[in-house]
Amino acid sequence: MKIEVPTLAELKEKNKKAEIVFWVGCAGSFDERAKKITKAFVKILVDSKISFAVLGSEETCTGDPAKRSGNEFLFQMQAMQNISTLDKYGVKKIVTTCPHCFNTLKNEYPQLGGTYEVLHHSQFLDELIKNKKLSFKDGLYKGKRITYHDPCYLGRANQVYESPRNLILKLKAELVEMKNCKSKGLCCGAGGAQMFKEAEKGDKEINIKRTEQALEANTEIIAAACPFCNTMLSDGIKNKEMENKVALMDIAELIANAKEL
Repeated sequence: MKIEVPTLAELKEKNKKAEIVFWVGCAGSFDERAKKITKAFVKILVDSKISFAVLGSEETCTGDPAKRSGNEFLFQMQAMQNISTLDKYGVKKIVTTCPHCFNTLKNEYPQLGGTYEVLHHSQFLDELIKNKKLSFKDGLYKGKRITYHDPCYLGRANQVYESPRNLILKLKAELVEMKNCKSKGLCCGAGGAQMFKEAEKGDKEINIKRTEQALEANTEIIAAACPFCNTMLSDGIKNKEMENKVALMDIAELIANAKEL
């Protein structure tokens, strides 16, 4: 089934507006694995009859990697371009599946004049369920052991710990915590622009250590809420040759799958 996703430009031509803007992000647009997360979230939005739109080709990188790697000038150039575009359409509310985009749009754009209500998709989905705008059957994951990995820019940076866990519990799954979780969660190794550089010398890469903690929880599914974390943990699972025993899924994919029952 083909889903048509409107752009803000298309809606403007029809003199219409969207309730929310879905900020897809670089990973969600170009990374093959992350595209599946994007599609899952879009399917939920469509099924829940949420009024939304994307920027499409007008969306550029938020500037997070540039800022984390120390290029403040490039970050401000990218941010100002996005702010100009968002303000042109009168955007008020943004939802994104990437904690890096979430953190940058929410906490750093206001310093440059771009002030919006910004939600991570786990928060938005949690709100939909609480407002009875999203429902699904709980049979698919009922009783399954699921551990949740806290993305750094969602957890420690913004104290969003409960929304993703609420979604897992709504699936009637058994939520099992890793040794390091919530405020003591261990980074996947991709944050701070580390995603784009080679690993430094050491005894063990962080994503391997984090994957080991997940496997120690004797889990059937590792739930993630960040495309970067998804990539790093996926590599960790492959390193441990556990691809056929442990699944790695984004929160949106879990909910989308449950809706298909």
